[in-house]
Amino acid sequence: QGQLVESGGGLVQAGGSLRLSCAASGRTFRTTGWFRQAPGKEREFVAAITWNDSIISYRDYADPVKGRFTISRDNAKNTVYLQMTSLKPEDTAVYYCAADVRFQTKISGIRTDYNYWGQGTQVTVSS
Repeated sequence: QGQLVESGGGLVQAGGSLRLSCAASGRTFRTTGWFRQAPGKEREFVAAITWNDSIISYRDYADPVKGRFTISRDNAKNTVYLQMTSLKPEDTAVYYCAADVRFQTKISGIRTDYNYWGQGTQVTVSS
């Protein structure tokens, strides 16, 4: 059984930065992504990273966060990070880590392509 545990959320002023962490255990994941859900809205894709045994790695980002967010991974810690900079009030949401055991040749932004989910961490950006 796989488990994902997020951390790093909090309250920050507009223009500030936060780093979210997603620690994985119990399974070998090849793709890890971040989704977010604001009150009254659908859960949406934010970013994902996929890799295989040949150390090929791809990243993809949703348009609203391109140039501001960076996704990365630390193999030794089995952890994926989402570095968020230049935060805006519209980034306020619960952020969820999601993972897939497959290497995705084209990163998917579809929720149902991710089989494992964390409990979510709140990010609030004040204006």
